[in-house]
Amino acid sequence: MHYLFTSESVSEGHPDKVSDQISDAILDNMLAQDPHAHVACETLCTTGQVVIAGEVTCKGWVDVQQIARRTIAEIGYTKADYKFEAESCGILTALHAQSQDINMGVSRASEEEQGAGDQGMMFGYATDETDNYMPLTLDLAHTLVYTLARIRKEGKQMTYLRPDSKSQVTIEYDQNNHPVRIDTIVLSTQHDPFRNNRSSESEIRTGAGSPCVEPVTPEQIKQDIIAILLPRVATRDSRYGHLLHAFLEDKNAKLLVNPTGNFVIGGPHGDTGLTGRKIIVDTYGGRGAHGGGAFSGKDPSKVDRSAAYAARWIAKHLVAAGVAHEALVQVSYAIGVAEPVSLYVNTYGTALVPMTDAEIAQRVSELFDLRPAAIIRDLNLTQPMYEETAKYGHMGRTNEVVTKTFLDADGNEYTRQVELFTWEKLNRIDAVRAKFGL
Repeated sequence: MHYLFTSESVSEGHPDKVSDQISDAILDNMLAQDPHAHVACETLCTTGQVVIAGEVTCKGWVDVQQIARRTIAEIGYTKADYKFEAESCGILTALHAQSQDINMGVSRASEEEQGAGDQGMMFGYATDETDNYMPLTLDLAHTLVYTLARIRKEGKQMTYLRPDSKSQVTIEYDQNNHPVRIDTIVLSTQHDPFRNNRSSESEIRTGAGSPCVEPVTPEQIKQDIIAILLPRVATRDSRYGHLLHAFLEDKNAKLLVNPTGNFVIGGPHGDTGLTGRKIIVDTYGGRGAHGGGAFSGKDPSKVDRSAAYAARWIAKHLVAAGVAHEALVQVSYAIGVAEPVSLYVNTYGTALVPMTDAEIAQRVSELFDLRPAAIIRDLNLTQPMYEETAKYGHMGRTNEVVTKTFLDADGNEYTRQVELFTWEKLNRIDAVRAKFGL
């Protein structure tokens, strides 16, 4: 019997994602100066205000306010009409040193025996329904809001777009769990009240702007999404291009655009943002499972982050190597203890090798060292590589080397090369195939 499954995504301008990006930008600038910095940075954003709090142990010093303002500006909050603007918003900082009780549990004389920063369970997931081994519903939801943000930043089409947006994708699957068609796409995007990018909202309200203005309506936005956004996504991505083309021709498919009507008030002015509130968007869109902890603002000594990346790395290897069509990996820890408490693998009955899931898990434990220090070493997690993860998902992204810009203790810019999304590499696939006789 066919069934429907749904995932959602949010843009970099969503208030929770603004908070995530600020937290990870601060983390990156600290790691750029001190690769062994311990950072737990939380951010709250609301109308005209940012609050940054947490625990930090770092040999360097960073200008937290300057980093936050630069991050907000890069997202696109640069106009006073948004009621949250990079240069004018207030920023309150309340960072203090990491607890000695926690540090005592993590630090060890031998680096290899570094303890876990906390208890907890972390999950990784992979499926072969897409080229990047991610659930199709989430992958498409991410691509829609990412592409919409690119259109906004290009400034040539849909010039009324503002930074905040959300997407939701529902796909129909057959009884063999294969995607058949896109049933529903929901897109909500913040927008200017008028189609006139030469006049600000305040100018129009006071009569100082151009008198030739046209209100932006949901119908007009929907027409632009059909004519501009969806064709661009369909053309650029072979993973679901045919499904999108079919969606546009399907009379039973539903495209819901700004269902409540206007979406002028948005971003941190419309809704308070907090670090770590979009953990399902960050991971697998409701497929598989998620542990108890968020990622952003945490250095890699926190297994909430590093072990979740390692679990994804393992799950992706299992699927890419042909061990199973689908894999969920769980690993758990006790605070201050290096060795995992447990390792669990679930292939949902899709295993392609004559082994039980428990036998697969045993071989995984022989292939991958899941002590915190080993994860950090194998995935090179002390790099300042995290701000990019704070938007459009932490998993299924492109592993690449990029040049990033940071601020030193005097506020001066400097650059360095950083390898992103190392947990997406399939650098041990030959070893996995050999271990499973593939």
